[in-house]
Amino acid sequence: METVNATYSYITNLEVMQILQQIKGTKKKWGMHNLATVTYEALQYLEESPCKTQTRESINSYLCDLATYRLKPHELLQMVNDPPTSALHTQLLIDDNKVPLTDEENEAIIELTHKHFSNSTTEPVQTNQQAQG
Repeated sequence: METVNATYSYITNLEVMQILQQIKGTKKKWGMHNLATVTYEALQYLEESPCKTQTRESINSYLCDLATYRLKPHELLQMVNDPPTSALHTQLLIDDNKVPLTDEENEAIIELTHKHFSNSTTEPVQTNQQAQG
């Protein structure tokens, strides 16, 4: 196998899910059974993860707000893919334990997570309740 383009970048679970959905739409044309199985299993996992309710806009604004913290690109990616819900969760996503985040920084990151990602998960629930009521 030959490397066509040596450049690379990190992609979020949302982007992976979108790519797999495109592949799922074209897999029958090619008849690749193994690809269909892997695509199906990966999509099943991703559709149960936080990326299901994320949007490019919410991710971009979340990353802009996190820019004030001293986080590495892979730590930011982990926070997008697995949004922290507690101070412990935040610390587990950060590699550099020599300079841990303060309690205030942890709380601010959790608030940012709720601000950018929780709204998209609670709106459909409210809509369903309103439709039932």
